[in-house]
Amino acid sequence: MLFDDTYFTIKSASTGIFKDRGSKFLAFAYPITHEHDIKENLIFLKSIHTKANHHCWALRLSNDRSVFKLNDDGEPSGTAGRPILNILLSKDLTNILVVVVRYFGGTLLGVPGLINAYKCATEDAISNAEIISQTVNDVYTITFDYIQMNSIMKVIKDDCINIIKQQFDNNCSVQLSIRKSMVNQTVSKFNKIDGVNIKYDFTI
Repeated sequence: MLFDDTYFTIKSASTGIFKDRGSKFLAFAYPITHEHDIKENLIFLKSIHTKANHHCWALRLSNDRSVFKLNDDGEPSGTAGRPILNILLSKDLTNILVVVVRYFGGTLLGVPGLINAYKCATEDAISNAEIISQTVNDVYTITFDYIQMNSIMKVIKDDCINIIKQQFDNNCSVQLSIRKSMVNQTVSKFNKIDGVNIKYDFTI
């Protein structure tokens, strides 16, 4: 298949920990869907870990894994956000945010030590998470006359399509979530039914 319409993320939040020479690195992994989820989670963690020295993080977003951000939060450049991100890349995860909260233990770890610590804390959080596979779906709204109902519902049933919402009166409409690899096949079936209007809404 030319287009890979699946991606991996985590099912729910998880935590991990790594200790080195008195410093504690607490990792928190969250499934996210928008960049504004960063702020919400950071505010929450900073309210709990008020005495921590650093709150470093990295994220990957979007079904095609194209969006990423990272933040060293005062650690030497490249020693915190980048190692966190590298784990997300190596595990091929997206729609995920990992924040590592550091409590300084009094001994400097140096650049290799910091990179290792942020990497290991992140790995621990990911290993404690349930990794799930999701499909990339296109959302369409189909409008049709009531008389077409049976034909429309047959396509939905035959292709195992998920209905997001529906409205049935004189003018009927259904909003459908169709797996990307199935879109051409399903849309062509709808196009063969007289009087049907098909509108692409967005991709999830």
